[in-house]
Amino acid sequence: MRKGIATVLAGAGLVFTLANTALAEELTIFWAEWDPANYLQELVNDYTKETGVKVTVETTPWSDFQTKTFREFAAKGDAYDMVVGDSQWLGAGSTQGHYVDLTGFFKKHDLEKVFLPATVVGYAEYPIGSHKYWAIPLEGDANGWAYRKDWFEDPKEKAAFKAKYGYELGVPKDYKQLRDIAEFFYRPAQKRYGIAIYTDNSYDAIAMGVEQTIFSYGGDLGEYATYKVKGVVNSKPAIEGLEAYRELYKFTPPGWGKSFFLEDNQAITEDLAAMSMNFFAFFPALANPTTNKHASGTGFFANPAGPTGAHFAALGGQGISIVSYSKKRDASMKFLEWFVKDSTQKKWAELGGYTCSKAILESADFRKATPYNEAFYQSMLMVKDFWATPEYAELLDELNQRLYPFIVDGKGTATQALDGVEADWTKTFQKYKRYTN
Repeated sequence: MRKGIATVLAGAGLVFTLANTALAEELTIFWAEWDPANYLQELVNDYTKETGVKVTVETTPWSDFQTKTFREFAAKGDAYDMVVGDSQWLGAGSTQGHYVDLTGFFKKHDLEKVFLPATVVGYAEYPIGSHKYWAIPLEGDANGWAYRKDWFEDPKEKAAFKAKYGYELGVPKDYKQLRDIAEFFYRPAQKRYGIAIYTDNSYDAIAMGVEQTIFSYGGDLGEYATYKVKGVVNSKPAIEGLEAYRELYKFTPPGWGKSFFLEDNQAITEDLAAMSMNFFAFFPALANPTTNKHASGTGFFANPAGPTGAHFAALGGQGISIVSYSKKRDASMKFLEWFVKDSTQKKWAELGGYTCSKAILESADFRKATPYNEAFYQSMLMVKDFWATPEYAELLDELNQRLYPFIVDGKGTATQALDGVEADWTKTFQKYKRYTN
């Protein structure tokens, strides 16, 4: 009798111990401080309810997100079990041993078909074309545009625009129209301006704005497979694209020489500009009447085509990777199995996160859910990214140093700026022995 009771009690104790172990298990995801991170915390709370595993989304300001992450990587620290890293980090994360190889996970769950192709290439694969995967697409994003729909639809403005330019005022179909509209609404005497673009050169702001313009003009940053940049980053189409970006800068509000997502949203909320560039992840605030008094009069559109019909948008967004130094890699893998489920992706989209699930993105429900979702969907079909090679940070800094003086200060020419980029990047690739001959 006592043995039976002891067995029952032992079993109960075992159950209690296992339950406590589950509750004591905790995973930490590191990301930048912004609304999508808050949405992710809300999402993962469901995982805690289902499994007893507490998941904390730890954040830090964007300004030191990269520095703090790679400092922890360099120390081979286990403060973070997973990190939601920028697409450009794939090269360094994979080749320097910071990320766990998720290729087997990808194949097991057939994720090449689950997620939109551009997001698999942009957020998960390195090198491009290798079918080696180091992250799960988490937050899809692209560079798009918000505009003052109420200004565009004003009958007097429409008549004046048509009289001056010979066509109807509306969402720009190409960069020529984008430039015309920016010029039309540029009215310093009224403290109204035509356009707000990215100009901050401390990380990837100005680079993202310029690269999508260069791409749309038929240019490129280089041949990613061979690292060739001579005659590519400084080609005629690339030069024309940079000149077009400099032209747009002429129609920005005063003091717009160090602007990123915060300022570009304020351009709409504070009645400054007719159109404003920004990543889609920052558009929920513009569609919310509590944060934008002009929400009902604000519209959104995808980046317009260039003069030859080339149509691209700069890729933003991030994938989630398991940190190789984590002591909870198995638990992290179980979390990712939950995250990639259709039901989880649906909830992620409903909360405000930009799912990369192909089925959800293509659905009418998603595309009609917000004023900006259709433009987001269209953008994700034409995204293109910056270099993801391990030395991307040096390439980015070199690009910023060449672009900024030309765009903001009007120093030199577009040709001189891009010739400088070509020289810098060639030296950098030589330093890292990227060339085979």
